[in-house]
Amino acid sequence: MKELFQHSAMTDGITVRVAVNFLPEQSQPEAEKWFWVYHIRIENASHETVQLMTRHWRITDGAGMVAHVDGDGVVGEQPVLKPGESHDYVSGCPLDTPFGSMEGFYTFQREDGTPFEVRIPFFPLAAPATAN
Repeated sequence: MKELFQHSAMTDGITVRVAVNFLPEQSQPEAEKWFWVYHIRIENASHETVQLMTRHWRITDGAGMVAHVDGDGVVGEQPVLKPGESHDYVSGCPLDTPFGSMEGFYTFQREDGTPFEVRIPFFPLAAPATAN
């Protein structure tokens, strides 16, 4: 698992794993546009069923500009995870600089309705160096 997912964090029995890749075919360095795709796997190793309700991302570009992105669920879904289940999704991040970073948290809800936050690990976004 560690070979595929370079970054991970666990909160209250919920593990968030992240694999990130630079996409040169979606990037236009001459126009100051770089693009990464990230694959997230959320694993429920707790003893209760939980539902992912919202997400909060902190995206920082190479110039230090910070963007906060909040929304319901992930890629249009609010998955319910029973103990032992996992959910995978893929999304992307454009930046105006060749490097930056992402981190954040998901808000989950327990069966009794109580919310709790699950950390999304910090991960760098870095385009490979290119010679001109």
